[in-house]
Amino acid sequence: GTYGFLRFCLPITPQASVYCAPVMIVLSVIGIIYGGFVCLSQTDMKKLIAYSSVAHMGFATLGIFSMSLFGWQGSMLQMINHGVTTGALFLCVGIIYERTHSREIYDNAGLSKIAPAYVGFFGIFAVSSFAFPGTNNFVGEIYILISAFARNKAAGFLAALGAVLAAAYMLRLLKQIMWGRTDNREISDLNLREWIYLAPFVVFIFWIGLFPQ
Repeated sequence: GTYGFLRFCLPITPQASVYCAPVMIVLSVIGIIYGGFVCLSQTDMKKLIAYSSVAHMGFATLGIFSMSLFGWQGSMLQMINHGVTTGALFLCVGIIYERTHSREIYDNAGLSKIAPAYVGFFGIFAVSSFAFPGTNNFVGEIYILISAFARNKAAGFLAALGAVLAAAYMLRLLKQIMWGRTDNREISDLNLREWIYLAPFVVFIFWIGLFPQ
């Protein structure tokens, strides 16, 4: 959908796009803030990651309708980054669901000593999701925030607040996954197949984050 805005909406109906831009910016900011608060209330890992997509796509549309080159570049990066990071997080949910048969955060908590490799991958994907500097999402979001502040300072401020919310819900999830429980459970760590299909996501996260040009 966001690619459709760039590929069809802007070149085919440019005047309508400019005319509707303020409405789209408002909707984008609402999506960012609303998605963040909904994520904070989730106890299901998969739902939390799914609702985080609402916020991520809010950033993408905000960049598009800021009507600047920085915004469009940031949105393109954000679309790619969302596919990398959120796809990797969904795979992580699938991996742990195979072992515990639950997507509840508490049921999958306290894995740092039981499955350290899994937690290591999950930690990289989590910090990437809230745009930690050096990761792929940081580059896309900083471009979008620069363009948003240039277009409308209030929209830029609220989008930055949404980025803070993203850090809050992803760090909360990561804290629970790492240290949320101390009881002994039999949960196996990553096998070779899982190492092989998670590793390329880590490469893309740091490659795009450190060499975005």
